[in-house]
Amino acid sequence: MKFAICQELFENWEWERQCAFAASLGYTGLEVAPFTLGDRISDVSVERRTELRRQAEAHGMQIIGLHWLLAKTEGLHLTTSDAAVRKATSNYLIELGQACADLGGTLMVLGSPFQRNLEDGVSMEQALDNAAEVLKRALPAFADRGVEICMEPLTKKETNFINTCAEATHLIELVGEPNLTLHQDVKAMLGAEEKSIPELIREYRGRVGHFHVNDTNLLGPGMGETEYRPILQALLDADYDGWVSVEVFDYSPGAEQIAKQSIDYMRGILADLAK
Repeated sequence: MKFAICQELFENWEWERQCAFAASLGYTGLEVAPFTLGDRISDVSVERRTELRRQAEAHGMQIIGLHWLLAKTEGLHLTTSDAAVRKATSNYLIELGQACADLGGTLMVLGSPFQRNLEDGVSMEQALDNAAEVLKRALPAFADRGVEICMEPLTKKETNFINTCAEATHLIELVGEPNLTLHQDVKAMLGAEEKSIPELIREYRGRVGHFHVNDTNLLGPGMGETEYRPILQALLDADYDGWVSVEVFDYSPGAEQIAKQSIDYMRGILADLAK
């Protein structure tokens, strides 16, 4: 099982320190939030992207891709009725896709709840059509570079657009592009789904492009009440060969403790399952 960590956890750390520390714990992938690199991804030159990739690889790390794609941006929205904003959003996703490939990544997690919430007067049907238009315009532009978008269901506390795996799958089918896949997130599934996480892993086997691990307390695996043994067993049973990436939202215990406790906990379970 391949473990990555979302690097915005390492607030104010130099890039090379992030790579070295994550590698020392046994992670082999870094998932990047674009706003940690610049105000917009276009501010990060191709030369700088190449340097970041080289530094990561020097520590045995891969930049697996991007998440928080539209966070801290202005004038971008996935479901808006404004055609100009939809076009701008497609164009920015294309920029992100090219940057992702430059960094050595292959996936982009589309969460960004505030930039997808339904506007007043926009129906769910229209929102789905608007989102499909944005994605259909963007996805082919980086398909040949091996980059996919993973659509992330989130809880109703976070957004009113795409809350379940079924809803995300409906949008994926509506778009019909091969490089649009499903993303599964433990915290989100616990807060939005009626079925258990192992059931959802089995149900969507073969459709999941990426998997986030965390807990409802906003910390990492092993730092809350969620029992990960059945989750990791289900991923193994489903022959999931993608990344398992730690994403937390409460940084208060400190990056070092969160990163170490999360991977140690999951590795301990895997070791026990292998007996």
